[in-house]
Amino acid sequence: MAARRGGELSALDKLLLHSPPVADGWNELLGALRHRSSLGADLRELAILRVAVLNNAAFEWVAHKAAARRAGITEEQIDALYEQDPSAHFDARQNLVLELTDASTWGIEVPELLFEQVRATFSEREIVELMVTIGGYAMVSRFLVALQVPPPEGEVAG
Repeated sequence: MAARRGGELSALDKLLLHSPPVADGWNELLGALRHRSSLGADLRELAILRVAVLNNAAFEWVAHKAAARRAGITEEQIDALYEQDPSAHFDARQNLVLELTDASTWGIEVPELLFEQVRATFSEREIVELMVTIGGYAMVSRFLVALQVPPPEGEVAG
């Protein structure tokens, strides 16, 4: 963990290390999503940031804004994720990711019409990786919010 963070442990890392087996599994799953996924980095980071917004997870929001920027997401698009309907700021694939994230996060069940659009647009592998990203970062946000993990010093969410 410390090597991944340049020698520093975050507040999240310190909590996870209370259970080394959980920390190992957490890092393996989320590392696979971030570094070994076929899903584009822009789509992954949009899903993660939208989950952070929907679940009011300030740490997750702050932690992923820079990654979203590196993936080509603009400041205007990042800010738009706080809108109830941010669709005017995104392309068709990005909007499908946001719609899927909203449906899965708010109501868990994904409407059939939406899922048909997702199937017509993404490969099976991308769908699996997208759903695990949404679900995985929903887990992260719930952990962070429930344990009141503050965002990194000097940074403010949204």
